[in-house]
Amino acid sequence: MSLHFDNVSFAYPGARHGIDSVTLTVAPGELLAVMGRSGSGKSTILRLTAGLLNGYRGRIAIGGTDVAGVPVWRRETGMVFQQYALFPHLSVVDNVAYGLRMRGVDRDRRRARALEMLERVGLTEHAARRPASLSGGQQQRVALARALAFEPKVLLLDEPLAALDAGIRQQLRDEIRTLQRACGATTLLVTHDQDEALSLADRVAVVDGGRVLQVDTPERLYTQPVSTQVARFVGHSSVMPGRVIGVNAVDVSFAVLFADTGAFRPGERVSVLLRPEHVQPDPPADALNRLGGRRTEVRYFGATCRYDFVPEHAQAPLLCEGRRLAEHAIAIAPEDLRVLAA
Repeated sequence: MSLHFDNVSFAYPGARHGIDSVTLTVAPGELLAVMGRSGSGKSTILRLTAGLLNGYRGRIAIGGTDVAGVPVWRRETGMVFQQYALFPHLSVVDNVAYGLRMRGVDRDRRRARALEMLERVGLTEHAARRPASLSGGQQQRVALARALAFEPKVLLLDEPLAALDAGIRQQLRDEIRTLQRACGATTLLVTHDQDEALSLADRVAVVDGGRVLQVDTPERLYTQPVSTQVARFVGHSSVMPGRVIGVNAVDVSFAVLFADTGAFRPGERVSVLLRPEHVQPDPPADALNRLGGRRTEVRYFGATCRYDFVPEHAQAPLLCEGRRLAEHAIAIAPEDLRVLAA
């Protein structure tokens, strides 16, 4: 089943938050992550899909069918909440079977299906227990099994890992992706966590101020952001204001950098994007885009280090990353710089 938003706008009464002219498509079996900061509109997109909000303009379709006026319980969407929302008085197996029970499935069939889903998430031995006796990660698996048990047309994930300790997020992230692929569920995930979005999704939509800024694969979103706003949302970067002074040459005030200026013309104001891992430490004297300067703050992350390097005559440091730290100079290959509109 596909999910499609066609020019959808929604405003909360008396508030500025909402969404404005959002057009999005989630293909059958695809996992699309909607990423943005608090108040960006990402949760509004999720709630409109589920039918928890009404009074929007535009068209929302599931499987090609307009869902305007279709109540929550008839939309066939499964939702996993950040705080699990399990019933404390029911056993784990009865929690998973709850959606089937509400759809009139007989007791034996819904129990068999619930046990099948618990086996998929590795919790069969906990079927008779109450949710309170499980860890946070186990409760989230139960919530996922419950959402998928009735084979929903669309699976909705509302920041599903936000309440978990960092130590188990990676494990559960991988499990969610494996289960989603196995079930072939068309999935919409909303999150503010870029690592979660980039590692889980087939495509990512970046939203801010209620508008979609870019929809792309994780790789293209990282390597080819369409604006500095998107670049700052996705990954770490240094953004240098500059002015095009010639073909493939940009003056960034403290140096002239060679980079692909594309359709920008001399005199135009631009921004030059640098990802920290593209910095070459202490390059040869004849290297292109070689910048002398000094290293300052160093942050150790185990497999890598991030550090600040202040080029000569620069007012602000550039963020660098790698196992080998620059001592006196750095260089950036022209193809590793991206020139964007100011």
